[in-house]
Amino acid sequence: MPRPLVIGNGKLLINFDQSLNMRDLYYPFVGQRNHIGGYFSRLGVWVDGKFSWCHESGWDIRLGYFPESLVTDIQLEHQGLQLRLRINDAVHQRETIYLKKVNVENLSEKPREIRVFFNHDFSINETEVGDTAVFEPITRSVYHYKQNVYLLMNGKTEQEGIFEYSTGVKRFNHAEGTWRDAEDGNLSGNPIAQGSVDSTISFRLHIDGKKGKRIWYWIAVGTKLSEVKKLHHYVLEGEPELLLGRVKVYWQRWVNKSNLDFKNLPENIIHLYKKSLLIVRTQTDQHGAILAANDSDILQYNRDHYSYMWPRDGALVAYAMTKAGYEGMVSPFFEFCAKVLSEDGYLSHKYNPDGSVGSSWHPFIQNGKPQLPIQEDETALVLFALWEHYSQHKHIEFSQNLYETLIRPAAKFLITYVEETVDLPKASYDLWEERRGIFTFTACTVYGGLMAAANFARLFGDDRRCRRYEDTAKRIKQGIETHLYDEEIGRFIRGIYLDEDGSITKDLTIESSLYGLFAFHVFDPSDERVVRTMEAVETGLAVRTDVGGISRYQNDYYFQKSQDISNVPGNPWVICTLWVAEWKIAKAKTLEELKETIKTLEWVERLTLESGVLPEQFDPYTGKPLSVAPLTWSHSTFVLTVLKYIEKYNQLTARN
Repeated sequence: MPRPLVIGNGKLLINFDQSLNMRDLYYPFVGQRNHIGGYFSRLGVWVDGKFSWCHESGWDIRLGYFPESLVTDIQLEHQGLQLRLRINDAVHQRETIYLKKVNVENLSEKPREIRVFFNHDFSINETEVGDTAVFEPITRSVYHYKQNVYLLMNGKTEQEGIFEYSTGVKRFNHAEGTWRDAEDGNLSGNPIAQGSVDSTISFRLHIDGKKGKRIWYWIAVGTKLSEVKKLHHYVLEGEPELLLGRVKVYWQRWVNKSNLDFKNLPENIIHLYKKSLLIVRTQTDQHGAILAANDSDILQYNRDHYSYMWPRDGALVAYAMTKAGYEGMVSPFFEFCAKVLSEDGYLSHKYNPDGSVGSSWHPFIQNGKPQLPIQEDETALVLFALWEHYSQHKHIEFSQNLYETLIRPAAKFLITYVEETVDLPKASYDLWEERRGIFTFTACTVYGGLMAAANFARLFGDDRRCRRYEDTAKRIKQGIETHLYDEEIGRFIRGIYLDEDGSITKDLTIESSLYGLFAFHVFDPSDERVVRTMEAVETGLAVRTDVGGISRYQNDYYFQKSQDISNVPGNPWVICTLWVAEWKIAKAKTLEELKETIKTLEWVERLTLESGVLPEQFDPYTGKPLSVAPLTWSHSTFVLTVLKYIEKYNQLTARN
């Protein structure tokens, strides 16, 4: 189940599903320590003796955000209960405070008492063992705590605070939780529970016919009780309505800080561009980790998740965001990479947001022989993105500080990790983390990374290293032309595998990541070899259904929905479809040619979730999201494609 609503500030990230259940709450790192873990913290209503949770039938729900903001704008209506709710959610732009406003409208002609219930199903520090839920009478708050994590819930109407509360045991000895206690419209008032616990609080409104009233609700998150109490008083003293308004204004200012001229791009594309900037921000931790995705429902498939910092994703996201003008947001990413870089100068498969090494399926030994369990493109892409960061913003002191700790050691690894017999990078895992060999995408990123390192060396007057990096990059380019281009089929290939006897096995699979041939400045996008390659990608990986799009590679098995490989070589991916658009932008010679790529941007926009969230991939027959949503890489690639479109538009018009 995707997460169509995400809100956060780099310290606290909260995700909701399409039925308004709070499903994930990450703190103190974005993507690390999920204190809900995919369970359901519910919202419910009682009126006229009837109760309904918002995920139950009868509710018509429309999801969205206020324009250009990370404040949700949700409308839901229940004709049977004659109720309409309008909900706004936000995380404070600075503090670890979640704010919620619920406007309750009585659609009946008669005055009624309406009660709104908030259930809290937390598993603090990702385990239900040893939690405590307690009612605190002085502030009339309910809070949950364990070790160094406290979550305090409170709220108010225009007349009073919490109406009723209850704490209790959940999912143990047949106890379902206090959400069941709520379904008669009343809560028992049990003041404390420990172990596997939940809690529920309610608010009471008396509303005349055809009128409405509001509820404000908040969660303060911190490391100790005094801290969350202080945040609670901050909300009360600052007035939740005013705080919510400030959050909305902050994000509207943030997303428009560059004052970009979008040329002839349609309004729906501009809206998704800005939405994508905001979504990427929610997935970025203040300490530098850029998380791939934080949709915990992926756990049901392999008991692991996407809440890691892959240097591959992170570098490409940082590249897009730095071009968009958000250097302050992505600079910590490069410092993060410098801190976690190995002594030998390479980056590992993936990392947790706190900098510890993440889980991996890349072994240290294969067929009895030791190997580095890495994707070399991840190390190279960080250097490539860092040079783009410098080129855009000219922060020479920042780059100088990373020269010794990141640039030089990473470049040294890249120039030594070369297979001399073919002048290509030694075998490593491909960008999809599925196979080990020597791949065109990896070789192109190494070229791009080494040229970036050479540029830095030249910038700092280090001529000896500059020549060494450039010479190795040229060798890699020659190796690509010699061994990764196939004269017989007239295009570049996915990769090669070196056999023990020194012979070469070619992998001719059509592969979307061949876009790296031009994206990392190895070859001109109009080079006939690149043109034939990308044309093969566009035709060979096209999804020939009403949904359309481009798949990763031929016969892609990940979340595979069809064996009709000739028509559906794989599910359509956002990034792969946009890579083809990037190539068309790069080679466009006229505004008319450039305009054709708007169709791809509109394809992406058309398939977004109602809220504007992009998944990793789509069902090729229904267009419904597959795997995780939102995927940070999808949103950043949309941002990058729009920026490249505008850049090319300016180039073409300048010539005229």
